[in-house]
Amino acid sequence: MASSSSFSSASMALGDEKPHVLAVDDSLLDRKLIEKLLTNSSCKVTTAENGQKALELLGLGDGQHTLNSIASKVNLIITDYCMPGMTGYELLKKIKESPTMKDIPVVIVSSENVPTRIKKCMDEGAEEFMLKPLQKSDVNRLRCQLTKFSNPHKGMLCMGR
Repeated sequence: MASSSSFSSASMALGDEKPHVLAVDDSLLDRKLIEKLLTNSSCKVTTAENGQKALELLGLGDGQHTLNSIASKVNLIITDYCMPGMTGYELLKKIKESPTMKDIPVVIVSSENVPTRIKKCMDEGAEEFMLKPLQKSDVNRLRCQLTKFSNPHKGMLCMGR
């Protein structure tokens, strides 16, 4: 094992705080898996079971006009593509339309490898599109997103992933 803390460089860029990831998935099993992988990689994780709940946590829900306490502290959002009510793509669009949230990297995950879906998400501003089930190697790739967001100059080292 190379390191017990995969996010050590991202943590350093964020000060002593752990990177904070909002994980959105309608499947409890997938949410728990993402949460475990990220917590084992020295991340703080907040979970939401759907897109609407995620928007509320971010202070972007209907009728919300102020930032919620977690909104200013989220460093990355990882969301399932296929969810009832609001898809991950629709959530991505709402986040990218928000002046306060648009710079937060959003990663879409899906169990289906559909090229048109992937292109649509990437064109809308997703940082990554990953296939389920997520694995430790996927979490290591996310480290680049956290590094780029917290320190854009260090993130340039991740360009060749």
